Amino acid sequence: MKEFDIVVVGAGPGGYVAAIRAAQMGAKAAVIEKKKVGGTCLNWGCIPTKALYYSSLTLSAARKASDFGVNVGDISFDLTKAVERKDEVVKKLVGGVEQLLKGNGVELIRGDGFIEGAGKVRVTKFDGTVEEVGARAIIIATGSEPAMIPAFNIDGKSVLTSTEMLSLKKVPESLLVIGGGVMGCEFATIFSTFGSKVMIVELLSTILSTEDKMVSRVIMKRFKETGVNVLTEVSVDRVIVEERGVKTVLKDGREFLTEKVLVSIGRSFNSAGVGLEGVGVALDSGKIVVNEKMETNVKGIYAIGDVTGKMLLAHVASVQGIVAVNNALGKNAAMDYSAVPAGIFTDPEIASVGLREKDAADLGIEVAVGRFPYAASGKALGMGETEGFAQIIAEKGTDKVLGCSIVGAHATDLLGEVTLAVKSGAKVKDITETIHAHPTLPEIVLEAAEDVHGVAIHKIGRKR
Repeated sequence: MKEFDIVVVGAGPGGYVAAIRAAQMGAKAAVIEKKKVGGTCLNWGCIPTKALYYSSLTLSAARKASDFGVNVGDISFDLTKAVERKDEVVKKLVGGVEQLLKGNGVELIRGDGFIEGAGKVRVTKFDGTVEEVGARAIIIATGSEPAMIPAFNIDGKSVLTSTEMLSLKKVPESLLVIGGGVMGCEFATIFSTFGSKVMIVELLSTILSTEDKMVSRVIMKRFKETGVNVLTEVSVDRVIVEERGVKTVLKDGREFLTEKVLVSIGRSFNSAGVGLEGVGVALDSGKIVVNEKMETNVKGIYAIGDVTGKMLLAHVASVQGIVAVNNALGKNAAMDYSAVPAGIFTDPEIASVGLREKDAADLGIEVAVGRFPYAASGKALGMGETEGFAQIIAEKGTDKVLGCSIVGAHATDLLGEVTLAVKSGAKVKDITETIHAHPTLPEIVLEAAEDVHGVAIHKIGRKR
């Protein structure tokens, strides 16, 4: 039986990062993967959706090219070609991760991992053979999958999850999206640009309910402009596949017939079949219970990523993996969720970190808010990207930067500066006294920070 210092079950963005960091710290490490290296994020989530997203942005830019004096003639779109490009991007990145594992001396074991007891994992390989490996510490990084909700009759052909949406070879004439969260709005953006007639049905009173209302309003406005029909405060009763299409029946009796339906609500946690019950690892509704050190209740067993149900973000899983490895190797590390950046790839993009304005109100924190519109930015105007704004949240009295929301072009790229400010406990003046290059989009962040005190140069300020 091979012995390792650390064995990681699952090679997604949490698992492979944990294994590489363990090797960098001098540990003998192995990672077990039953599907593809890179997990959901790289193969069926973040990366492939962004590849298609940029196909949609390119198509949109081509349609607007004449506004910039560029005549491109007749414009057509080939989804098959876009999917082939997406697959090539994924293939290249998967190969890159495999090389990183090899280059760092991490042993990649392909098969299904099962924890047999403290320090022992059984691997059932694809050819049916079984191998047992020993480990001083085990890190579970098995991730999550789209929830298969029985009432929606998900068949992978007409009623789809995000996984099947990524492999469509033909743009559906019509698409109904159940769920107006991040995934639903991203796919609505992509496929409405590709040419589908898209409808979103959402149970809550607004789409993108985790964001401040002013942010979601920008996306609602864009959806209205691009013909995406959004129904809120509605509940789906059932979904029926018929010969002429898919019929979605709402609880209020309304019916809609579309070519495809995308179910974009809910994730199921991959905690079953790993051997957790046998070793006594505590679960909560399928999620593995962990503390801030990513330890489970069983000594020597850690869990990271989606399967913990903390924050279902690839970059959070990666950091959790690093925290778990440090603790497994005798260091003292803890997760800090106070400055986690998040991006939503609608058009325009959304990015946020720290507290939203509504969060501060719920917590009873008195804040000052600064906003600056893209429409007042010379760079944004030159780019033809005038939709959106940046918003800085600061604590009154201390002037400490507590959070930021940006909706607009390249919002996810602009957020890094404020993420560092939130993480480091910086004050508004730390942003405003930093020289920002002109003409650039980061000036929008600068002027939003100046607007906290009503002194933005390129915006008529509030009376002081």
